[in-house]
Amino acid sequence: MEQQAADTVVLIHGLWMTPLSWEHWVARYEERGLKVITPGYPGIEPGDAGVAALREDPSPLAGLGVTEVFDHLASVIGALDTKPIIMGHSFGGAFTQLLLDAGYGSVGVSIDGAAVKGVKALPFSEIKATFPVLKNPANKDRAVPITPKEFHYAFTNNLSEEESQVVYDRYAVPVSGRILFQGGFANFTPHAATTYNFANDDRAPLLFIAGGNDHILPPSVQHENYEKNAKNSQAISAYKLFPGRSHYTCGEAGWEQVADAALDWALAPVPGDLGQN
Repeated sequence: MEQQAADTVVLIHGLWMTPLSWEHWVARYEERGLKVITPGYPGIEPGDAGVAALREDPSPLAGLGVTEVFDHLASVIGALDTKPIIMGHSFGGAFTQLLLDAGYGSVGVSIDGAAVKGVKALPFSEIKATFPVLKNPANKDRAVPITPKEFHYAFTNNLSEEESQVVYDRYAVPVSGRILFQGGFANFTPHAATTYNFANDDRAPLLFIAGGNDHILPPSVQHENYEKNAKNSQAISAYKLFPGRSHYTCGEAGWEQVADAALDWALAPVPGDLGQN
């Protein structure tokens, strides 16, 4: 029996962010006739109130791990009538990948995605962006805030300090140290929470989008992930580079081009290195 076409897009946010970070994409995709769901991690509420609440009391993030977030997202997606398009940004991209590996979703797009276990690229810029959290083992059980300066380097390096502050004020929240430690040290951890089967032939089509000026998760991370999938699995794997774009690619000027390319591909997936936009 032919699978029913996806009518829903699930957008998964990354670390230091909440569902509010997708506000522009939600409106754009709804204009194209799709239902859009933006589930937060456990304890993260949508909208402005969710950002304010976590700044006031970040305790819901303390000790939150990859498995707890995955299980929550899987329960939301599993309750839908049809398999949705799943898109994720940053660590949301890693969750997208893990969800597809587990059989959720009709197609997936990882945008500036965090590495799953087995991806070994570790550029200096990524080390610099995550070091404020990973330098202290005690942060594993904490919710760790990000400063405006750290945010500017990791997310909004294409913007001025003043422009970055506006973005920081609207979106930035503390991070679950545990999730960052689990992702950062996965290659040294047996049975890591981000373990992924690169040879899964039954996985839904998956596109990796990279930003050429992304500090925290640069193109080398996305391209290695793509190559491991393309070489080991018969499932559709694709890669697309957007030169000059930062980690804040979902909100900075020109985000529409990224959003449209992601959805257009998801509606008609093709394999391979798709070049640059």
